[in-house]
Formats: sequence, structure tokens, C-alpha cells
Amino acid sequence: MASLSVAIAFGVRLLLVLLFLPFSALDKILNFKGAVGQARQAVHATGPATLLILIGLGVEIGMSLCVLTGTADRAAAFVLAGYCGATALLWKQFWAPGDFWAGGKGRELFWDFLKNFALAGGFLLITFGTGAGTVQDFFADPLASSHPYAVQARP
Repeated sequence: MASLSVAIAFGVRLLLVLLFLPFSALDKILNFKGAVGQARQAVHATGPATLLILIGLGVEIGMSLCVLTGTADRAAAFVLAGYCGATALLWKQFWAPGDFWAGGKGRELFWDFLKNFALAGGFLLITFGTGAGTVQDFFADPLASSHPYAVQARP
């Protein structure tokens, strides 16, 4: 039963980071010029756009690995939650096209916007835990591991 518990814990974390590692990170690497072009929608100069993509790659790869391995996973999940929120606000601006009620591009972006924040919620569950009693643990030691693969015997 312990190995099943570990497999489920790993599988849940893998589902959370799967968007970033490998898919989004690999897309940025294989289509770096296109990724920089997309980043230029938020910052118009190429230099800052390139820096944004490099930071994004670091976040997507580094923080995802931390969440998967349980190394400073709470802090990493917190960073990924912020990353999801920031990317939603920068690139999923459903209000900008002005056609939300007409079923146009704005409505499509709205669902992507909500998905980003739903994913952020999943990362915040890793950060703070699933109950009010576990929130304090993060503030007491934000870089501590949540020990996701430890199997404790029940009395």
C-alpha cells in the first residue's frame, strides 16, 4: 500500500507540473524566437522579452523539478502559483478584445484565464496544505519540504 501512496502522490504532482515540464519549457526551447515574439506583447523591446522567456524557462524547469522531488516544494509551488497568475494577467486578458459577450476571442481567453488561476490554486494546496492547521507550517519554514513521499504508519 505504501508504494501505491507514493505513486499517487507523485502522479498528482506530475499532473500539476506537466503543463510546464516538459511541454511549455520544451516549446520555449524549440521555438525560442516565437516565444520571444509572444513575450514582446507584454514588453515591447526584444531584450526584456528575451529575459522574460529565460526567467520563464528557469521557473518552469527549476520549480517543476522542486515540486516533483519535494525539494523546497512549498516555496517552488508558491512561485509557480504566482507565475500562473502573472501569465494569466499578461497573456490571457479576456477583457481586452471587447467581444466577451459575443463569443469571440475574449471568451476563449476567459477560460484560459480561469484555468491559470485554477492551476495556481492547486499549487497553493502544496504550499499551504489542505487545512487551516497546515498554513502555519509554510510561514514557519517556507523552504522546508512537505515530504510528499513519506509514508507514515497510522495508529
